[in-house]
Amino acid sequence: MQTKKTYTLQEATKKLEHYCAYQERCHKEVVQKLTDMYMIPEAIDVVVVHLLQHNFLNEERFAKTFVRGKFNIKAWGRRRLTFELKKKDISKFNINHALAEISDEEYIGLFNDLAEKKVDNIRESNVYKKRKKFIDYFLYRGWESYLVYDKAQELIK
Repeated sequence: MQTKKTYTLQEATKKLEHYCAYQERCHKEVVQKLTDMYMIPEAIDVVVVHLLQHNFLNEERFAKTFVRGKFNIKAWGRRRLTFELKKKDISKFNINHALAEISDEEYIGLFNDLAEKKVDNIRESNVYKKRKKFIDYFLYRGWESYLVYDKAQELIK
């Protein structure tokens, strides 16, 4: 039978400092990590407060970093970004603040570039199937439906 490893409060604090320093984390991830380490709720609260006081944990900074990264690297739209941040229990205020960092020109520009590339990459002779593949691709990635449908009508004829 395996015994589970236990951590003192200091060990857990150090471990979580490294965990948060490596990559931006949200509160939910940190609490889950502490729960996985079999820490009691009182100890979890102490460690989270310590991380907040020493600026290892910052929900606003996490939201901004998350949005910037997923938008620039994975080309997610605002709807998908909002959904993923809500799953991580980020406040509505921080979500809106993070999404405001993406300018409308940058947003539309990336969408238009992606749309042009995607239309060229879809190998489908049937116009309706091609349009469906195009629309499904962008809706899954969280782009607004009015943008997607208008662009599909414009590019696929």
